[in-house]
Amino acid sequence: MTESAASIPTSLSPRWNDQGLIPAIAQDAVSGEVLMLAWMNAEALAQSLASGQATYWSRSRQALWRKGETSGNTQDIVDIRLDCDGDTLLLRVRQHGAGACHTGRRTCFFYGCDDGSWQLIEDS
Repeated sequence: MTESAASIPTSLSPRWNDQGLIPAIAQDAVSGEVLMLAWMNAEALAQSLASGQATYWSRSRQALWRKGETSGNTQDIVDIRLDCDGDTLLLRVRQHGAGACHTGRRTCFFYGCDDGSWQLIEDS
């Protein structure tokens, strides 16, 4: 069943989870390649919107981190979108440096399922 345009709200607010976070997918604005998934809290989102640089929330360090702060692999935000449920952000970015992944790869998604086993399919 398709929702009619008249029933879709004209505005929506982020729906934060119980920890006050929302998943944020970073996608290359030119190629459409999915680069990474991270988390944002309200402060990370506000900083990202204000600066035009992707800022995320580190769940392990319990702190904000601006992408590329130490590695130099920064992300300039082209556009930020909120999904139809309000529970996921999509950041279309210009990725600078070696890549988005902390391993030095362009993307964090380099394992593929082969006969039920996750194998390295890209080593770049």
